[in-house]
Amino acid sequence: MQAKLEEFRPGYHARPKNNGTKQLFDNPLLEALSRTHIMVPISMWLVLSGLLLWYAYTYTNYSNGAIGGLFLTGLFGFTLFEYILHRYLYHLEPTTPQRAKIQYTFHGVHHEFPKDKTRLAMPPALAIFVAGGFFALFFFLMGEAAYSFFPGFLVGYSGYLAVHFIVHAYAPPKNVFKWLWINHSVHHYKNHDSNYGVSSPLWDYVFRTYQR
Repeated sequence: MQAKLEEFRPGYHARPKNNGTKQLFDNPLLEALSRTHIMVPISMWLVLSGLLLWYAYTYTNYSNGAIGGLFLTGLFGFTLFEYILHRYLYHLEPTTPQRAKIQYTFHGVHHEFPKDKTRLAMPPALAIFVAGGFFALFFFLMGEAAYSFFPGFLVGYSGYLAVHFIVHAYAPPKNVFKWLWINHSVHHYKNHDSNYGVSSPLWDYVFRTYQR
């Protein structure tokens, strides 16, 4: 059983490959849809965030201060969501071959080929449905406040995508991104059970999963 599980997790038990890519699907259309240029999702979410904020300012009864506060709450909320998603879904324990395959498809392939620029973001074809589901959930929970909260959440996600791309696609820069580059490199090359925060190590400090 252990041998069968290991075949889905090469990125965790072998040295990460600094070149190349991995074919996940035999179907060429599905394989193409599993990849994206980083600016496609970032542009999508920033434009959508702008449209939702415009709607919030124009058609809801919230004050400018309330809209700004909800936006910042969504932005901050994403940092916790990022940590939980990375720790508990992307690093799902592969207790069965099915779970191992899901984990590898979602994130293990990234650990095996961390510099594959085409797989540093959720593909738009899937992300659109995920975003729609999240907006529906937020609207159900908070009503029209979701028009202000969700843009902050999306901007947080866009920031995460940008930082994640920078730390994998470029050499360590001589600014704040160098600190984040080192932080994420610890997760990839030293201990994949630590440093789950990409855009910020805040929640690693809170939950004591930060490693220097």
